[in-house]
Amino acid sequence: MAAHATVDRERSARRIELDIETLAGPDYTVSSEAIRRYAYTPVYRNTLDYFTAALQELGFTVSEDPVGTLIARNRPPGQPVFGIGSHCDSNRNGGRYDGTMGVVTALEVCRLNAELGLDLPLQLISFLEEEGSGFGQMLLGSRIMLQRVTEDELRESFRAIDDGRSFWEHAESAGYEPARWRESIHALDDLTGWIEMHIEQARVLQDTGNRIGLVHTIAGYVHADVIVEGRGDHAGATPMDLRLDPTTVLAETVLELERLAVAAGQGTVGTVGEIEVDPGLINAIASRIRFSLDIRGPVDDAYSGVARDVAAFAERAAAARGMTADVRQRQTLPATPLDDRIVDALDAAAAATGEPYIRMHSGAAHDTMCVADRVPSAMVFVPCKDGISHHPDEDANPADAALAAEIILGAIAALQD
Repeated sequence: MAAHATVDRERSARRIELDIETLAGPDYTVSSEAIRRYAYTPVYRNTLDYFTAALQELGFTVSEDPVGTLIARNRPPGQPVFGIGSHCDSNRNGGRYDGTMGVVTALEVCRLNAELGLDLPLQLISFLEEEGSGFGQMLLGSRIMLQRVTEDELRESFRAIDDGRSFWEHAESAGYEPARWRESIHALDDLTGWIEMHIEQARVLQDTGNRIGLVHTIAGYVHADVIVEGRGDHAGATPMDLRLDPTTVLAETVLELERLAVAAGQGTVGTVGEIEVDPGLINAIASRIRFSLDIRGPVDDAYSGVARDVAAFAERAAAARGMTADVRQRQTLPATPLDDRIVDALDAAAAATGEPYIRMHSGAAHDTMCVADRVPSAMVFVPCKDGISHHPDEDANPADAALAAEIILGAIAALQD
């Protein structure tokens, strides 16, 4: 299919922009200062209803899985379909494009499919709780679908940030049937492939002058905590040579993490994003400090080696100063290689448009990490201004999303042959 010869990109861009502007309105966010919507809130329900109405207009059958992931298809159950979509929940201080632009672009693919008379078999999915804003659990909807959780976690461990009630209780209160959560995986039964479009959340595309990124790998990561036990003393009365100050270990470890990540290369990155100081007073030497480690990359040996080495360094640095450091791992996910056949089809469709594009890896986690376990998958990135994401200043161009819709449509058409 020569999609590049028939798609009206300007019309697609206008529709995408209208969808996004609408979904940034007061009916779709609980905050007037940011986009803030997450599972089982009225504004999230409104968002699902918006997509439901638009898809039903196109003749799609729309349903939700037992916990609230939206599923819409233009073929009866049992017939093969190609999956597209993303998530429409947001970070608590989010912008209008992260996730939502991916679902809107998938909707535009469905619109183009109808307008051009292609009749491609499609299934759109908008995953529940990708950001973790409701329950502090990233990729929750897709993890539930891929059976990467336990029932005890859903019943007891996963609790709402707002009121402390369990995920299970919230799901039931919203009219869902979490007792059937294991059935969610059947949403993937008929998928022959999957493509998720997302804003890049970095500035590689912007800085290299490319409008499209074709993702071949999603970075894996290690999340951990380092707890350093020192001794709380008076900040003024305690001589420097008599201090057991755990913040010194923090400082040394942050610099060592930077050195190790740079030395590892291959897309490896690392940061300390959380710091908790006890007692946290200006005139007191800390008795204890906790800081997080977020270490990622597309090459498992590289980033996991950094995680191992920085943990050992923190322990040595603490011991050298007469203190102890305890490194506790939170979560580890391996890198996710995506499907060469689908990436190649996207490459051919992108080349046909004449617009600049590159192949790249994703440093951020996405629902596609879970879907790829079961379905051949790929991702398409579009630039976001200055790489800003998870912030109200997040900005992306609907024209780039329209181009992505055209490329996705062309790739799916080619993959039907």
